[in-house]
Amino acid sequence: MNIPFPRRKFLKAALTAGAASGLMLSSWTAKVLAALADPERNRVFSHGVASGDPTHDSVLLWTRVVANGSANVSWELASDSDFGQIIQRGQHPTNSGSDHTVKVVVDNLQAGQTYYYRFLFDGVTSEPGRTRTLPSGPLAQLGIAVASCSNYPFGYFNAYEAIANDEDIDFVVHLGDYIYEYGASGWGAEDGAALNRAHAPAHEIVSLADYRERHGQYKSDLGSRLMHAAHPLIPTWDDHESANNPWRGGAENHQPAIEGDWSERREASLQAYFEWMPVRDPASGGSRDRLWRHFSFGDLASMTTLETRHTGRGLQVEYGEHLASISNNADRDRFVNEILGDPARDMLSSEMEAFLEQSLRQSVSQSQTWRIIGNQIPIARTHVPDVGSRLQREVGGGYDPVSESHGRFSRLGELDLPLYLDTWDGYPAARERFYDLCRRAGASDLIVITGDSHAFWANELFDDSNQRMGVELGTTGITSPGDFESYGPEGAAAFDRLVAEHNREVAWTDCTRRGFVKLMLTPDSARADFVMVDNVLSRDFQSSVLRSVDIVRDGDSLAFG
Repeated sequence: MNIPFPRRKFLKAALTAGAASGLMLSSWTAKVLAALADPERNRVFSHGVASGDPTHDSVLLWTRVVANGSANVSWELASDSDFGQIIQRGQHPTNSGSDHTVKVVVDNLQAGQTYYYRFLFDGVTSEPGRTRTLPSGPLAQLGIAVASCSNYPFGYFNAYEAIANDEDIDFVVHLGDYIYEYGASGWGAEDGAALNRAHAPAHEIVSLADYRERHGQYKSDLGSRLMHAAHPLIPTWDDHESANNPWRGGAENHQPAIEGDWSERREASLQAYFEWMPVRDPASGGSRDRLWRHFSFGDLASMTTLETRHTGRGLQVEYGEHLASISNNADRDRFVNEILGDPARDMLSSEMEAFLEQSLRQSVSQSQTWRIIGNQIPIARTHVPDVGSRLQREVGGGYDPVSESHGRFSRLGELDLPLYLDTWDGYPAARERFYDLCRRAGASDLIVITGDSHAFWANELFDDSNQRMGVELGTTGITSPGDFESYGPEGAAAFDRLVAEHNREVAWTDCTRRGFVKLMLTPDSARADFVMVDNVLSRDFQSSVLRSVDIVRDGDSLAFG
């Protein structure tokens, strides 16, 4: 599949937008943009290049070629950006069985080093890519960009371009919803039509061919190509890579009567994910759904990414099935304690838990300063405030007080119930088991990085016994809008304030901006910048830091300074 991509036009638009908005292009981004001016390059390598899943001595390189039948694609790895010092090269076969994608694991590399790579096929050379291995030994600084929720119809992936331009960033962690499964008439249809970014194929994706085409569409975005060419990616999935709100036995957005067997659809989505993402294939005999990894960044930090969708999660509780039967405090408490709090409802598989505990113990034993958890869904306790009366007092007519969504959230606020039940709030017993596991491993000082919610969050975490467990940094969507933007600017801002006032664990939140979180770690400090882009509806944008928080030691745990 070759999605038309008028690169000369887009290159001119990107450079013009950069000049008009004051966006400072890094020298590397400028180099990649110059390469993208070649129409032949975009004919053969129309989805760019990428790297990911680094270790201390290896990294995975990715591309896709437009070819008929089987093909041998050459690759080169260099120590300099001009490819004057090529240190490894080789060829890799591809064919329609892998959708003509190419994944090469290059090993025997040096820890903590920057490398440059490119692919060659059919007499054409791809744009250059830059990557790096994990550092070992003493490390003075680590920069991580945290991204999530890039929905193609809602706008341009400008936040990806901002990430590409940031030379402080060493690695990009994408926490899921890298693609969305909806059809062109689904969520985002109006924006997609206005921007000529409607989903392709036009129907909701179900088959392997569908998922492949959708991945290809997303990787055609200019911001995506620039980010992937600039930094190695550490990706994991959330729900929309397959279908909205999956669990072990199905998904909310899967209807077997018209969409077939769930297991077949899920396997198709996972196969396309492993083909199109710079992620290592499972070991021989392994299963694709067990996507959990551990990364060690010298003596400074470790990170373990979780799998919370396909291997351990029990069926979600739906408010629609229970709210009508809650008429008093006793009913409410019964719902919270017996239904939501059912200890049999899992989030993580036993294999995931064992891997996590081993990884945390290793980090503690090595005296690494910071411990990061790559987590797809919000973990902090986040209950709905009294939006029914207080929004009216604070913003007057700035929202629709009779809308269906406002009525639902007003009722949740009256009952002091969680904002969402697909998050860890819907699995409180599983969350407590997660905290127990971390304490057993000696790690009650977590930096949890989180996606999914289309909002920025700075949360302080506590277990059921009121012990600190660390902090949570939630990133907003790259393009996906927040649920409460329908309240209007004043109403959404008021809602954010009420949520922070109502919930002890929420220090600050913002549901109205798009962007990413930039986490900077040193041996003595940790800072999170919540970086926003002011526009996703055109290439003309600026990025800026909306808010910064410092993370400090508080006994055996962490808090915001």
